[in-house]
Amino acid sequence: MKGREFKDGVFEHFARVAAAFSSPKRIEIIDVLAQGERNVERLASETGLSVANTSRHLHVLKNSGLVSSRKQGLQVFYRLADREVLAVYRALRHLAEERLAEVDRLVRDYFNSVDGMEPVDRWELLDRVRSGEVVVVDVRPEEEYAAGHIAGAQSIPLPLLERRLSEIPLERQVVAYCRGPYCVLAAEAVRILRGRGYRAFRLAEGYPEWRDGGFPVEVAPISSSS
Repeated sequence: MKGREFKDGVFEHFARVAAAFSSPKRIEIIDVLAQGERNVERLASETGLSVANTSRHLHVLKNSGLVSSRKQGLQVFYRLADREVLAVYRALRHLAEERLAEVDRLVRDYFNSVDGMEPVDRWELLDRVRSGEVVVVDVRPEEEYAAGHIAGAQSIPLPLLERRLSEIPLERQVVAYCRGPYCVLAAEAVRILRGRGYRAFRLAEGYPEWRDGGFPVEVAPISSSS
């Protein structure tokens, strides 16, 4: 093999991995799988795709080495191949944030219209938790909470929030969190909570960033009040 052939081959494989990130929906699938493994039906529901289209995207991701799978009975569950995939996704996200003004404009317009206030960062939340100032509410689906959550957080999935407000003391500050900086669940929770008279804030990032930053987490099943 000549040097030119070697370089062409290597860069072709690099491009193959890059091409797996070229679809907005495949990037969203990676974002969802950062929370934990899913079957194709659940991924389809969370990304607004048909099961057939979700399967096609998963095929591309798996063939590029970004996603792996396991069988459980008749079900196939998908997960990120390793932490490097998440690291590349975050690097891509950061690059877009730094280089594309449109990203900042979309984020500002959406979150300002929904919750209207600056979010709380991880260190600020940690300080508030240690001082007992806040109730931390995880508004992700229960299975995501059970797979891992901020230590001491209370699980109230967003669809159940309004009927479970009595579980949150009105006199306490509330910080809601979900999947990451572009997850809309926490912003919607803050909007609902403020509308009911709570002093509510959104965590700027989400559980994966909290966990990977070495902040306190718990992994435990929950008893549902739904």
